Amino acid sequence: MADLYHGADIFDGTRLGPGALLVEDGRIAAILSPDAAPADARRIALDGGVLAPGFVDLQLNGGGGVMFNDAPDVATLQRIAEAHARLGSLALLPTLITDTPDQTRAAVAAVEAAVAAGIPGIAGLHLEGPHLSLARKGAHDPALIRPMEREDLAFLLDAATRLPCLLLTVAPESVTNTQIATLAGAGIVVSLGHTDATSATCRAAARAGAHMATHLFNAMSQLGNREPGLVGAVLADGALSAGLIADGIHVHPEAMATALRAKTGPGAIFLVTDAMAPAGSDITHFTLNGREIRRENGRLTLADGTLAGADLDMARAIRVLCDDVGQPLDRALAMATSIPARIVGLDDRHGSLIAGSDADFIHLSGSLHLKGVWRKGIALASTSG
Repeated sequence: MADLYHGADIFDGTRLGPGALLVEDGRIAAILSPDAAPADARRIALDGGVLAPGFVDLQLNGGGGVMFNDAPDVATLQRIAEAHARLGSLALLPTLITDTPDQTRAAVAAVEAAVAAGIPGIAGLHLEGPHLSLARKGAHDPALIRPMEREDLAFLLDAATRLPCLLLTVAPESVTNTQIATLAGAGIVVSLGHTDATSATCRAAARAGAHMATHLFNAMSQLGNREPGLVGAVLADGALSAGLIADGIHVHPEAMATALRAKTGPGAIFLVTDAMAPAGSDITHFTLNGREIRRENGRLTLADGTLAGADLDMARAIRVLCDDVGQPLDRALAMATSIPARIVGLDDRHGSLIAGSDADFIHLSGSLHLKGVWRKGIALASTSG
């Protein structure tokens, strides 16, 4: 029997408007008028709000009380994925921040095994470091940051053959443009971040094959009157995309609005949570590379006050974009679904509600709070209200 979800607007990944969602055998059958539904469809009435694809998060470091860096294995990935699914994120790139070569190898092996085992939500891997700039290290351990060597390049090229999607954050100071070109040629999505490089250096890296920037405005050279930095390069180069932590803490709403007005071209700004272990849990502190991270008033910080990831979920990021930044709802939803899926090549499976695709979708209330989450047409046991 088919299920017809009605009573909410529908965002299909591109357009937002009235309609009803028909689901059959765990797949999207159609978006249609409720009056056009099959007579035998089971009707599920929703109390307003909007149905949208499950969120696609390309940068998250933990969830459910655990960090990927602490235990890069399948059990950790499953726990993280389950925590984020309850928050509406149904396609994830778990992110390993700068760590030892052994931990990095373990992370690749864990994601490969999780994908082979069919762990729901694990769509690939994001390696954020260790080839970064000490000048913009943020919460990364400076003792582990280093330039890319021949062995590192060979390892990454091999990893790309084993994973469905590999996103790599590097600083131009720690890699060469030849290395970037080789990585991109192998299908790795190269992102610039944790860098103090000039705009010209960053744009040269983009010409070599870098595709995006990691957490726009944070841990990067800033837009200045004489030197535009990576921020300026992202806004000037139509081909560069960028992730954005829209919690109102990492980036001021006015800065977000300015960037969104300025960004044109095939590249686009999209949402990431940069979530850590507290996501989907009530823990108040945890450790990262042996250092305590404190959770307080919506912030995650080291003891010295340095921001260390974000205490954020996608629904709240959408509320910030709409309520504080003044973005239309359809753009905010696209930034959490279809845009990130397209940028890393996951759009054939995630980020849109199209006939034949898995029925992975969410329900947001009129106030943009998460009301329900479905994976392959089955409601998850626990959703936020």
